[in-house]
Amino acid sequence: MVVQLDSTITCPNCGFQKREHMPEDACVFFYECVQCKTILKPLPGDCCVFCSYGTEKCPPIQKGNSCC
Repeated sequence: MVVQLDSTITCPNCGFQKREHMPEDACVFFYECVQCKTILKPLPGDCCVFCSYGTEKCPPIQKGNSCC
């Protein structure tokens, strides 16, 4: 199984997109949009901002594990 370690986060407030590298063994609970400075938090049911706003789910979820 190939785990994607890069994901493009899209800000739901302004639509700005940025490619980010995901940690393999940690969740990212908060992310600040570079453009509008909105602090993104995971949506209900998601474990991290990558699962909520990214093009790829976080590595633990991709591997079929629980996340944090």
